[in-house]
Amino acid sequence: MADCYAFVQIFRPRTRGKRLYIHCDERHLLWHSTVISASDRESTYVIDGLMHNEVVKSDIHSTDTHGYSEAIFGLTHMLGFAFAPRLKGLKNMQLYIFKHHDKTKRKCWKIIPDNYVNEQLLHQHWDDCLRLVATIKLKENTASNIFQRLNSYSRQHVLYQTIKAFGQITKSLFILRYIDEVELRQAIEKQLNRIELANRFTRAVAVGSPREFIQVEKEEQELAESCNRLIKNSIICWNYIYLTHKLKQITDDRRKEQLLSVISTHSIMTWAHINMLGEYDFSEEKRKDSVGILPPKIVS
Repeated sequence: MADCYAFVQIFRPRTRGKRLYIHCDERHLLWHSTVISASDRESTYVIDGLMHNEVVKSDIHSTDTHGYSEAIFGLTHMLGFAFAPRLKGLKNMQLYIFKHHDKTKRKCWKIIPDNYVNEQLLHQHWDDCLRLVATIKLKENTASNIFQRLNSYSRQHVLYQTIKAFGQITKSLFILRYIDEVELRQAIEKQLNRIELANRFTRAVAVGSPREFIQVEKEEQELAESCNRLIKNSIICWNYIYLTHKLKQITDDRRKEQLLSVISTHSIMTWAHINMLGEYDFSEEKRKDSVGILPPKIVS
């Protein structure tokens, strides 16, 4: 479907009013995370992560229902990303159509739109939407900051309404695909299963206080999370290197096919062979093992 999937999920520590927003790609590499307030709407941070990744450009992005909003549908489309969230309660979601569409042609439709797109609003404020997109593209400001400012008004800001109106178009088209294509639903579910695994990985690495931040300041919390993410990516990288090394050593084609079959049906994000209570030794003597990879310890 695309070169790279990115998906996001929330890890909620019970004892803190903070949440950890994690981004992971189809290679299982965790390329971005941020600490957000428990009161913040996580959908506003979706685009921040997408714009942060300058190495691999995402084509499609999946989240759960909490990461979705009509405004995010519109803004991701204008930024060049396909937004594919997992949706619950589809029967309660509204579909939109253009007013000039012939009503007589809808009589035979199995799914009939509920509302009309505000075309006048789009025509009047489209240039402002493009300026907002340019601001985010040029990284003059983040999408989360812009949305927080737009949502701070007592009434919905006209720019937010315009982005939302455009998002209603892309959301309606996506819902129809989501209902019709089993493969799309399965692909989204598969990607979000990876982030669920990443959450368990986070708890495994955070030995002692897996659901708590002991730091007070946000900068310190994000530093702690960056260290956690570095360890996880190091383990994932080691797994890739070891399996590649193992495949190169196998000369028998049948055994190689068996190993490839096992690899393809399992996740590279595994840590049962890692001693999380051990020491991180970066001495020159230990670093020599990066050339001659030692076999992992067998876990009983």
